[in-house]
Amino acid sequence: MLVLALDTATPAVTAGVVDLDHEGTARTLASRVTVDARAHGELLTPHSKEALAEAGLDFADLDAVVCGSGPGPFTGLRAGMVTAAALGQALGKPVYPVSTLDAIAADFPEVRHLLVVTDARRKEAYWARYHDGRRVEGPDVRKPADLEDVEADLVVGAELLRRAVEAASPTPNGLVMAAAPLFGRTPPPLTPLYLRRPDAVEPGARKRVSRA
Repeated sequence: MLVLALDTATPAVTAGVVDLDHEGTARTLASRVTVDARAHGELLTPHSKEALAEAGLDFADLDAVVCGSGPGPFTGLRAGMVTAAALGQALGKPVYPVSTLDAIAADFPEVRHLLVVTDARRKEAYWARYHDGRRVEGPDVRKPADLEDVEADLVVGAELLRRAVEAASPTPNGLVMAAAPLFGRTPPPLTPLYLRRPDAVEPGARKRVSRA
């Protein structure tokens, strides 16, 4: 099964082509990752084309698309999910959304108690806690200091916590492994997980400046 894996929920712009065999083993054939929080919309499609070309494939060869659904900032996350939805519609292929935190956790299957943390900006962190690979708490958003005492054998996150290791974005393999239980079923709705309102808000009613 050939899968295009996309994620834009973190500062990384991630696109990769993954081969999932009948035994459930995922192998990344090619990938492109650029860490630039302002380039999600600009780089995601070129990254996808480059990864497919390196793998010797075309969009028509894909069996499915997997997309990280957050949590993440509004603009970046939307770029990835809109791209995935457009590809799925154009190709007639299923699109499977998966939690970005779950995808990061999927790269650490051997860790019994795992805490995954990503940067939510505003001096806050998105987080989820896992036990034997299963999410048991979260996703949610908190101040990093509030997570320092959460019990975990390993903390994964972009140095937001003192005990964190550097791995704050999902790999194509992790995205596919997190989505694998969904394959063969009707994909869930492509609903982005924001966890809070965007910074931009609709303007209120204009104030009158005269009595006339």
